[in-house]
Amino acid sequence: MTDTKRIVLSSDHAAIDLRQTIAAHIAKLGWEVVDIGPTTPESTHYPKHGKAAAGRVASGDCRFGIILCGTGQGIMMAANKVAGIRCGVCSDTFSARMIRQHNDANMLSLGVRVLGEGLALDIVDAFLTAEFEGGRHATRVEMIEAPEVALTA
Repeated sequence: MTDTKRIVLSSDHAAIDLRQTIAAHIAKLGWEVVDIGPTTPESTHYPKHGKAAAGRVASGDCRFGIILCGTGQGIMMAANKVAGIRCGVCSDTFSARMIRQHNDANMLSLGVRVLGEGLALDIVDAFLTAEFEGGRHATRVEMIEAPEVALTA
């Protein structure tokens, strides 16, 4: 993971306004924001936006990513298909801290239809200020990072 304070943001069409609010907020905190859109309200597919943001994190171009859709679930699932991504959807600050401290998450997913603006910003702050604890958690992260295998019945 890069040490730079560079963060990528993306969403589907439903979450443009909250994404832009978050982008302005984290820019004030000193982060370089890479907002990869979309910028217009036409219906778009969240998987392509989740994977595009995840690609920027996985490549090392950005340290973290924040992605948004209606619930945060679908875009998070798409992002997690990219190797090296550990993205969690959070609706509270405790979970946002824990996915960083225990899971070394490098992406955060939020649901625009689940959260209000104030809580969303608090969740972002919790995510960005938490640090990975390592230790026993590092072993578990290695287990998460192991290649996917197909299970047979």
